[in-house]
Amino acid sequence: HLATSLPLPSERHHLRPRIDLIVFMIDIKSKYSLKNVQTSLAHVDASFFLGKVCFLVTGVGRVNACSIETNAICKLGEAYCSPVLYCELELEGIRLATAQRLLRMLQICAGHIPGVSALSFVSLMRNADDD
Repeated sequence: HLATSLPLPSERHHLRPRIDLIVFMIDIKSKYSLKNVQTSLAHVDASFFLGKVCFLVTGVGRVNACSIETNAICKLGEAYCSPVLYCELELEGIRLATAQRLLRMLQICAGHIPGVSALSFVSLMRNADDD
């Protein structure tokens, strides 16, 4: 399910499926995109930041068209203890690899991978990023 911002509308709340993973998409070419994500973050329950949130930064192949500094996005990931994934949606191979990575993250967050929790997965990613 996709939403352009949070909070989600309250109507049809009873029909909404359980949320296992929240992916905030940030278009690196749009300052509005980052501001929208920052505003939406206030509507996410703190328990989701224990491995069930990630930031997906798109448009990274066009460094000269960037409106957002990558440092600001990295700080956002650090502040919310959530991974940051970078991709270029226009390149099929990268788009496919990113989709597969997100699907694997979703499987973990939904509890479909025995022995791996969302929290342990995020701590593994964080340790790998720190090396």
